[in-house]
Amino acid sequence: HATDSDRQGLRSSVCGHRSSPGGNIVVPKSLVIVESPAKAKTITKFLGKGYVVKASYGHVRDLPPNRLAVDTKRNFKPQYQVVKGREKIVEELRKSARNSQAIYLATDPDREGEAIGWHLVQELKPPKKAVHRVVFREVTKRAVQEAFAHPGSLDLKKVEAQQAHRIL
Repeated sequence: HATDSDRQGLRSSVCGHRSSPGGNIVVPKSLVIVESPAKAKTITKFLGKGYVVKASYGHVRDLPPNRLAVDTKRNFKPQYQVVKGREKIVEELRKSARNSQAIYLATDPDREGEAIGWHLVQELKPPKKAVHRVVFREVTKRAVQEAFAHPGSLDLKKVEAQQAHRIL
């Protein structure tokens, strides 16, 4: 016979919930990553309790400034590194990603924003998490909620365009 504790454990594993030390169910929030802290503060007001919104402060990875930044033996593959001074931001985002139910990349809708989102995924390495791309062209409640109602995926053509531009 299943005990209440067994049922709770099964419910937790199936639903993705976990119990707090007091026995209350803790529902993991979805992580939303934007580029600026001001935008994070505004978007937090629009999304509600199921989301935690954090800023990447722009690019988190770049090509090294003082050496050849491509691997000439591997089809000129770019050799990225975390931007100096952004290590704590990346670590905080990585921790938030581990503790979240899903990740929403809400970076700017241009090629730089797309590349920032791609670099975030590469650095955060979200284990078996749903990663969504949300795009809005204005920071209004209606536009943000509409973007979250219809999430997509990263546009790799924009990412590759930004990489080519940056390498050159």
